Amino acid sequence: MVLRFGMFLAPHHRVGMSPSKQMRDDLALVQHLDRLGFDEVWIGEHHSGGSEIIASPEVFIAAAAEITTQIKLGTGVNSLPYHHPMILADRWVMLSHLTRGRAMFGAGPGALPSDSWQMGLDPLENRTVMDISLGALIALLEGHEPVTIENKWFTLKDARLQLLPFRREFDLRVAAMISPSGPAACGKYGIGMLSVAAASPSGFEALKGAWGIAERSADEFGRTIDRSKWAVVAPMHIAETEEQAHKDVEHGMREWLHYFKKTVPLPIGADADNVPEAIEELTSGTGMAVIGTPDQAIAQIERLLAQTGGFGALLVQAHDWADPAATYKSYDLISRYVIPHFDGSLAPRVANFNWLMDTAAEFKRQFIQAQTKAQQDHDARTAVATG
Repeated sequence: MVLRFGMFLAPHHRVGMSPSKQMRDDLALVQHLDRLGFDEVWIGEHHSGGSEIIASPEVFIAAAAEITTQIKLGTGVNSLPYHHPMILADRWVMLSHLTRGRAMFGAGPGALPSDSWQMGLDPLENRTVMDISLGALIALLEGHEPVTIENKWFTLKDARLQLLPFRREFDLRVAAMISPSGPAACGKYGIGMLSVAAASPSGFEALKGAWGIAERSADEFGRTIDRSKWAVVAPMHIAETEEQAHKDVEHGMREWLHYFKKTVPLPIGADADNVPEAIEELTSGTGMAVIGTPDQAIAQIERLLAQTGGFGALLVQAHDWADPAATYKSYDLISRYVIPHFDGSLAPRVANFNWLMDTAAEFKRQFIQAQTKAQQDHDARTAVATG
């Protein structure tokens, strides 16, 4: 299983800057990743707080699809309690056709309690609603027969979509954080999984048993699941040296820390205004983030692979830690050094180079010998000709 690489774009943006400019910057970043050969991008849905400003990942994906060529684009995630399942499924099917199959569907219960509060929803019911809605969505997308469901959250009466996904295929993932509900839903419906908090201390610990929970659930419901459809999210910023990476993230780390310590909350004790101390805790203290070199990114990914037993995609959590130029450079370094380490493209090249270095002296001796003999033969022929 070749590891894929992508980005998880919530996004997390600094408040106080032009939101329209930030959205255009997000589109440009996705286009940059497409040029670099990244495999996928997942875009979030949020409605409050002022930082995570993409309200409709489908609208964003439609725009991104027009300026990219190969990268896959997923909703990361649609918060199912916020939508009627038929409307959401119908909207996503349209996106599937507009992107000619590049669209992916991510489902979750909703990450921000403030969203539920403003919509008058009970956040304690959101996981239940998500599970019921997810089953309805899958039935609608498969299109085998009309769907009838009635509960206190939504009603479907002989419902069927007027269009099915492009080429009848859909890639559907469910969000997972700390609780077992995400892996259980993955197995119950035979779909993929997005481990959003994989690198946090509690999220990392939960990774150990996540696939086992999904497999037991799949067995119970007669489903099959595929590790290649499992993606994990980890925050990173890469530079050519660790010192440069630390310097880069001074640009926006303070605002990111303030936001996360209030909303998640972020599991670090360092004061948000003490950026060097926070960096130390995020990296060496908790192991949650990589702010360093490509080699350190490789080590983090290998740590995640060992903890999980293997997964299909590593998603870099997008952020405004660094300015745009340094952010672009970070993804460029990942494409140059980190991705080739895992996709197998370096192995034959390195083997050939090492083989040549090991045998170079012999090749050089043979080359000189051949040149010497050719010169001697030439001299001999010349001597005969001139008599």
